[in-house]
Amino acid sequence: MTGRLTGKVALITGTAGGQGRAAALLFAAEGATVVGTDVDATGAAETVDLVWAAGGRMTSTHPLDLGDEPGVRRWVDEAAAAHGGIDILYNNAGATRFAPLTETGYDDWSFTLRNELDIVFLVTKHAWPHLISRGGGAVLLVGSTAGITGSMTNHRIAHTASKGGVVAMTKQLAAEGAPHGIRVNCVSPGMIRTPATEHDLLAEGHPMRDIAAHIPLGRVGAPEEIARCALFLLGGDASYVTGANLVADGGWSAVLPGAW
Repeated sequence: MTGRLTGKVALITGTAGGQGRAAALLFAAEGATVVGTDVDATGAAETVDLVWAAGGRMTSTHPLDLGDEPGVRRWVDEAAAAHGGIDILYNNAGATRFAPLTETGYDDWSFTLRNELDIVFLVTKHAWPHLISRGGGAVLLVGSTAGITGSMTNHRIAHTASKGGVVAMTKQLAAEGAPHGIRVNCVSPGMIRTPATEHDLLAEGHPMRDIAAHIPLGRVGAPEEIARCALFLLGGDASYVTGANLVADGGWSAVLPGAW
């Protein structure tokens, strides 16, 4: 590793597995002090152990519901106090419910927006003053190809709305952060093989299971590949990049017939 995050304090949400765990391991290997959190206490604790076993530094607060504003404020403030500030915020956590419009109840809609949009707002809001006091920093939001395209096979009206909101939020936060030296970008993954997708979109019998055949690069992505995108956008190599939405989907959304 090259130490691209040496001396940085990096908050990462959703570190119990998948892309969050991959980012925690990578950021720590690059020299960051990682502060994680997740509603899944067992997985979050395992990630901390993995980071330390690999020679990195990480703490975690778990379980934590990121929709609980007092809990979010406490997590962020305690991290800043313990480490002298915050340099990086990676809003990785999220949870969704897939269903077509006619089968989406208001509870499904509310659950998805709460866990894909509201939690991003809350964590960013409470980290913002710490980034300002640090003289700047970098924030990363997680969108999706769902935020920029529709789908004929994955019926996801609430997920599409929330991820479209995340992409739009990135632009506004970039505008508000620029005077303070805060860069804000978004990474929008396509299909990534994680424990969550293994149990729904890539599960046996799901119409998207054979999606790899429709992706130009011919395969589903890995969490580590998104973590490397995050490392670039949050690190010094992207010092002139803000307000961007990096689509990492193997070319899926770039070609006809388009995303599923």
